[in-house]
Amino acid sequence: MKTAGGTYAMVWRSHSTATTSVGHWGPLRLRKGYYLYVGSAFGPGGVRARVLRHCRREKLSHWHIDYLRRFLHPLGAWYSHDPQRLEHRWAQFFLAIPGMFPIERFGCSDCSCHTHLFHTRSAPSLAVFSELAGREIESWPYDYSG
Repeated sequence: MKTAGGTYAMVWRSHSTATTSVGHWGPLRLRKGYYLYVGSAFGPGGVRARVLRHCRREKLSHWHIDYLRRFLHPLGAWYSHDPQRLEHRWAQFFLAIPGMFPIERFGCSDCSCHTHLFHTRSAPSLAVFSELAGREIESWPYDYSG
């Protein structure tokens, strides 16, 4: 994963249920399973910096997703260094995947998307997502050791 800008989807796992407060957004009930969060990163450090920030436990809560980190375990990220902002298109692709449940209006206060956060009970498939995207999407596995 390079420091270039691009679009990413964080892949998280929740091993339990929990309810947390997400800033001004309000309470959110998390369930066991997998969560995918779509975003873009075109600032300093690009996709690499943003994904690594999302993986850190200790940080100031800046984005809605930051409030969920203590409950979700990062598995990795799917990403593209395409210079176009693809996050809104990717959010639409996730809506089209059977078994993918949108978390209404999460992480999309600055756009007209339905949501940028999704839950699924079974492990998400990068192959299925890549097929919907019409291109190969790269993957970065999170390494818990370091």
